[in-house]
This record gives sequence, C-alpha cells and structure tokens, in this order.
Amino acid sequence: MTAAISPVLDHLDAGFEGALERLFRLLEIPSISTDPAHASDCTRAAEWLAADLQGIGFDAQVCATEGHPMVMGHLAAANPSAPHILFYGHYDVQPPDPLELWTTPPFEPRIDKTSADDEGRIYARGAMDDKGQLMTFVEACRATMAVHGALPISVTVLFEGEEESGSASLQPFLEANAETLRADQVLVCDTLMWDKQTPAVTSMLRGMVSGELTIKAASRDLHSGLYGNAAQNPNNILARILASLKDENGHVNVPGFYDGVKDLDPDVLGQWKDLGFNEATFLGDIGLKKSAGEPGRHILEHLWSRPSCDVNGMWGGYIDEGFKTVIPAEASAKISFRLVAGQDPQGVYDSFKAFVAAQIPEDCSVTFKDHGCNPAVTCDTSSDFVKTALGELTNEFDRQATFVGCGGSIPIVENFADTLGMESVLIGFGLEDDCAHSPNEKYEISSFRHGARFWARLLQALGQKDR
Repeated sequence: MTAAISPVLDHLDAGFEGALERLFRLLEIPSISTDPAHASDCTRAAEWLAADLQGIGFDAQVCATEGHPMVMGHLAAANPSAPHILFYGHYDVQPPDPLELWTTPPFEPRIDKTSADDEGRIYARGAMDDKGQLMTFVEACRATMAVHGALPISVTVLFEGEEESGSASLQPFLEANAETLRADQVLVCDTLMWDKQTPAVTSMLRGMVSGELTIKAASRDLHSGLYGNAAQNPNNILARILASLKDENGHVNVPGFYDGVKDLDPDVLGQWKDLGFNEATFLGDIGLKKSAGEPGRHILEHLWSRPSCDVNGMWGGYIDEGFKTVIPAEASAKISFRLVAGQDPQGVYDSFKAFVAAQIPEDCSVTFKDHGCNPAVTCDTSSDFVKTALGELTNEFDRQATFVGCGGSIPIVENFADTLGMESVLIGFGLEDDCAHSPNEKYEISSFRHGARFWARLLQALGQKDR
C-alpha cells in the first residue's frame, strides 16, 4: 500500500456514517424516469448530485436535455500528464411497483441486519441500481480531496437520468458534448461482483436484436366451424415458424446466425469453471433441472459467450376467459436474439426477417417492427488499465479478482465506443440477490464500503502512471 492511499482509506472508514447519510438523502428522491409524474423528482436528484459534486470541488452542472437532465462535472489533476477518466452512472430508478410486496416504503431507506456482527444491507429503490453504485465513486473522490486537496488524475463524471427508460437523450448529448466528455477511459459502475467476497471486472456483454412480427390472413376473425380448413390460420402459421427457429439441441436455425462466432478461449473457460458455479442450484432455484442450451457446453458459456434466441411474447385470437371458436385474422410475436462478439446485429435481423418471410404461405402477409439492434461488447483484458483495476480489486477485497461475462446488454457502452471512441471498463459491486428492478431492492453495506475504498485505490494507482 502506498503512503498516499493509506490516509484516504482511513478517512473513508472514519467518515463512513456520513457517506451512508448522503446516500440515504439521494435514495429518498423518487427519481422514476419512466413516469412523467416524477419529472420534477428526476430534476431534484440531478440538482442534488451537482451540488454534492460542487461541494467536493468539481466544476459540476445540471445539463438540460429533451428528457431528464444529465449531470456533468469535471475536476482536473494538478499534473497535466496524468490520465483522464470518464465515470458514468445513472441517478434514475425503476418504478417500485408492486408496492404491496415491499416490506417498508421504497423511498424510505433503511438498514437491516441479521446479527450483531452483520454489516447489514440498505433497502430502498435504487440502492444498488444505481445510486449506491455511483456514490461509491463520489465518496472516493470526496475522501481523496479531503486528504490530499487534489485528485491524482483528471476526472469527468456523467450521471444520466434516463437509463431505466431507454436513454433517449444520451446519444444526442454525447454528440453535442463529445470534446468535453472525451477521456482516456470510461468507467461504468452498474454491474455485479461474482459473489459477496469475490470482485469482478465484466469483460464481455452480449448484444441484442429485438423485433416484433405480425402475420395477417383474412380480412376479419372467422368462425372456425364455417371456415376451418378453408382459411389460413395465422396462429398456426406463427406457431410453426416460431418452432422452426431452434432445433431440439438449442441450435438457432436462422441462416448465417453463427457467422463470426468463435469458441471461448480455453484459458477463460478454465477460469469460469474454477468459479464453482453450481448449475443444479442455479436452475433448481427457478424450478428447473436441465440447461436448454447447446449440449456439451458449460452453463456459463450458455449465459455469457453463446448467442441465443427467445420468443418473448405471442398472441392472437381469443385469449380471455371461456372459449371462442375463432380463426384470428392476425397473430403476433416478439422475438429477441442475444449476440456475442463477431455477430453483425443488422445482418442477424435481416436474415431473421428473410427466414420468416420464406415461410409465409399464399394469402398471408407479414410485417415487422424493429425494437433495436446493438452489438456485443468485449474489453481488452490485457490492457494495462484493466490489469491495474484487477490488481486494486484484489488488494481491496483480499481475494483474487476475476473476469466475468454478462448475458445482458448495456447499450451505453456501445454509445461511448461509437461516439467518443472510448472503451469502457465495467466494475460494479452489486450482487445477484440485490433484487434490482424488483421489490425490496438492497445493497450490501460491505459493497458500498469496499466500492468506495476500491475507487480510491484505483485513483491513486492510476496517478502513478502517465497518459
């Protein structure tokens, strides 16, 4: 441990109660971005964050957008050759519904402990996703400024207010402020640890293609006794097409779907196997026993490094109580594909549409509605920056940090790459059981404490390097 970091960590520990108090003030603001009734709360959260950053020493401001405001702040290092990082988080939260499932009100944060020696956990909407996460970095900056009077590297922060509602304003904002935001590296704190003791760098995110299709036949719904066999049934056609998307081994049948897909590096696969992931427990927790993925592959491959195809919704005809013998005029479905490195999202979507269109019989038509495409993202695990982060995670947790994948998608990472030309490193301190987006969302106090201490360590470690 360097002489510079020790007093900062001591300051964080001594002032931890104050850090919790500040986090609670932010958690009390119901900044629900998807609900217009809470627009003023989103603005209030942005103003709170900007004021807090200004109190640390940042040149921070609330920036208006067509939607909810952004918070942008900058604090330069005394050394002009020091690295410059952009830290991203979001202050908006998901709606708390259903409210009746919360043990206590979602915007009245509380700490719960199971025993006297348990550090406890914070319960509130946004506790983990993402207010608790972004405040770990703010607290690290606060403690560093309090001890040393300056940051060892230049830092720009960007806190978004629409991440939970589609980030409609993000791309225009990045384009308009590209020169101000451009840095050597983006840090994103909106991901998970492997477990409570094992920190992780998320090194790969799956991309996604999503769309909707509607098959139409007759001009109106028909009586099945009068038109059965004579008229095409869109429900039957849709079911046949959806069933043809995958074979019995989970292989996707869309032509060209696997173009560019490579097998996982054996060293990475070995590391994943060493994590001790229990497939039986993972599936047993949701009432299942056997993975539906391609045979012969580790389940973490299925989740993180193999592409997938899923029907997310399907409807047509009469679906209410009782029975109605109807042949529907149309039937629809929503489909999503999770993609991995090497796949072309637009190419996958185009091939999917052609695959469906080729199976539409005479007298029928199909239309498609695009719900977005974004590619998979990987980070360079061999970069000096990533190695430094991995080392400081290991130092803070006294446990070897690991690389993990993520089966989901974080489209903002692609925004940063395309618009700013910057690679993102994803380091978060959430846990699988933190119930993000669900009732009784929580954030472990140990995650909040270790997270702040890690960022302080990383700031000091990066300060030892030149750009």
